[in-house]
Amino acid sequence: MLNKIKKSLICKNITDYTIDELLKNTHLPKVGDVALFRVKEIGRHTRLQNYKGKNRLLFKDDLMLCAFGNRYATNQIEGYVPEDIKPEYHMLGQGGVVGIVKSMCKPLEEIGPTTLEMIGYATDSSGVVVNTKVSRFELAKTARMNRKNAKVILSIGSAMDSGKTTTAGYLCRGLAMAGKKTAYMKLTGTVYTKDMNFALDCGADTSIDFSHLGFPSTYMCELPELVQLFHALMYELGAAQPEYVMVEIADGLLQRETRMLLGNRKFMREVDGVIFSAGDSLGVISGLGLLKSWNIWPFAVSGLFTSRPLLVEEAQAACRSDVLTLEDLESPAILHYFERTIMEQEKPIANVA
Repeated sequence: MLNKIKKSLICKNITDYTIDELLKNTHLPKVGDVALFRVKEIGRHTRLQNYKGKNRLLFKDDLMLCAFGNRYATNQIEGYVPEDIKPEYHMLGQGGVVGIVKSMCKPLEEIGPTTLEMIGYATDSSGVVVNTKVSRFELAKTARMNRKNAKVILSIGSAMDSGKTTTAGYLCRGLAMAGKKTAYMKLTGTVYTKDMNFALDCGADTSIDFSHLGFPSTYMCELPELVQLFHALMYELGAAQPEYVMVEIADGLLQRETRMLLGNRKFMREVDGVIFSAGDSLGVISGLGLLKSWNIWPFAVSGLFTSRPLLVEEAQAACRSDVLTLEDLESPAILHYFERTIMEQEKPIANVA
């Protein structure tokens, strides 16, 4: 029983497979490739989120079914799918993402990553390595079926942990209190259910993220794939018939995928409103300035700084944008505020560069 395989969240749809131990010496991994690993040493990650979304403790010599992926997290880990075969690998994310760590947030360096030994790749009946991601054909096909029937509110922020998820969740709560059906989408990031569960707890009728289509993470995805991913996820949400969809993009304005999406006309045309979160008042001012240079005009600002009254005063005195606290966001009145603000908005929100 101690050797029972712990299947990670990203591998939840992986059922029929055989472990090929020889391939570990010849196959170069790519994003989404599934493999069986043994825990060598416990480091940063002490738990694995399993295929049911439950967080399970990890112990040395545990066997885990995980998938390769990249990760960008300024307060955590930077890691990549290796370009060659390695003697050991690292756990990059609790949802089951594996790769090689390039850098860690300074407080984590002494702990180091949880290290893994590969046992072998998971293969199908034809001997092909199993991959979690939907095919490019299926992604494009699903994306083409999207018919936008909901208003899209984009939640972006100055950096990781600036309050984007809390802002999106409380917006879902306010609109739900106003009698509107809402959905939450985590478009970019690394697989983990915490943000989706938070949105559901706040009152969203449904939630979804990139892992629904097998993406371990979105870091290093190309722009066309990200736009297709957005449309495909919108299509998947369509069954719930939401009236509003809160779309969160991970990390900050300067992050690779965030900049690409905000600079893409096709994506921004789908957005009805942008709300910007920041950790402090200076982050509000500098972030709004950067967004203005991209011809993006948020209808309001919120985020971590709103928990500090003095920072709220500083931001309100230094910018013209409305500052919305959590109390404002969760009020049913947010519906009328949002609709009025968007209708009266004179500036375009879409980047035309």
